Amino acid sequence: MADFPPCDDVCGTLEQHVRNFFDGREIQAFTWPSGPILEHNPHFRVLRVAPSSPKKLWTYISVGGWAATDAKNVGTEFILCTATEDIRAVELLAMTVFYHEGGKLGLGHTLPLGEPWMAGSQCDYFLVSLPYPFGPDLEIAHVGDRHVEFLWLLPITKAERDHKIADGLEALESRFEEAGLRYWEINRASIV
Repeated sequence: MADFPPCDDVCGTLEQHVRNFFDGREIQAFTWPSGPILEHNPHFRVLRVAPSSPKKLWTYISVGGWAATDAKNVGTEFILCTATEDIRAVELLAMTVFYHEGGKLGLGHTLPLGEPWMAGSQCDYFLVSLPYPFGPDLEIAHVGDRHVEFLWLLPITKAERDHKIADGLEALESRFEEAGLRYWEINRASIV
């Protein structure tokens, strides 16, 4: 485990929320030493949740994203799933949480990455979505009077992003459902 600054009550409660949801799974905490994230958000860390079986996905969850909107008593954490264990997920969550400073990201927003989310992928955007693979029990946590949402970062292509802008989030999500989107596959083709 990395050497973290002391965790405040909010971080501790959010981490426990994640650990309770993934009870029985191996969970490790990481941070990202490069870039400005720790200078701007000393609370930042990522919990990596090991898959429940070898063919399942790795889950990476930010803790500290809530601090971007600390004064508003609401917050957002982000979830990213990968087919393999990959430190790149920690970097991507650090980038997302840093970008989110001031509350820039919310449900339905897209985040341009400027490069593929994983080497060899066509997906170079994240769609901020409800955490459909996990359901509502992970989605919401309350820490005192603070309301924190855990939202899913879904890797998408520029064409998929453009479709969302032109036709709306619901239209894009319907296309994903119809296509049986395998979002974790690095080499997946665009569905539009």
